[in-house]
Amino acid sequence: MKKLLEGKKVKLTAIEKEDVTQFTQWYNDTHFMRNYDVISAVPKNSEEVLEMLNEIKGASDKYIFAIRHIENGEFIGVTGFENVLWNNGTALIYIGLGNEKYRGQGIGEEAMYLTMEFGFEELNFHKIYLYVLEYNKPAINLYEKLGFVKEGIFREFINRDSKRYDMYLYGILKTEWEENIKRKLI
Repeated sequence: MKKLLEGKKVKLTAIEKEDVTQFTQWYNDTHFMRNYDVISAVPKNSEEVLEMLNEIKGASDKYIFAIRHIENGEFIGVTGFENVLWNNGTALIYIGLGNEKYRGQGIGEEAMYLTMEFGFEELNFHKIYLYVLEYNKPAINLYEKLGFVKEGIFREFINRDSKRYDMYLYGILKTEWEENIKRKLI
């Protein structure tokens, strides 16, 4: 049996109390927040971050994982699902690498792969989808590499620095995931 939620570079684990301080720092990093979420980059204190994490923990339609370096266990980022519609087998996936030194090294790709694998193979999702802002080119390249297909555009959806940007909808079906695995595209 293969190791679930563990790859060559990272493993996905629960977020621990000692991670809250680091996660709070990311919520106070506007560059991180402008790529991680579409809401305004409003800083959060540790109590607000902990409250958010407790809400996710208590929900039946959300999952959050810490992304940890496989060798040293360092907290690198977060990934997970929200808006899970169990009756439809669909969920929104997300990822955020808060630790900049790990960006551009394939960490995000592996973390997304592990999250998708968990969604399709453990939770039996039929479809996983995501939203990405048009200016986040590295994320778009990653999602397309993983087999996500652009399904729609929310035109001029977000305002950043007095400029309007589109938000893209991407999705991947379980059958597409399985085909990519067979062809080893992922």
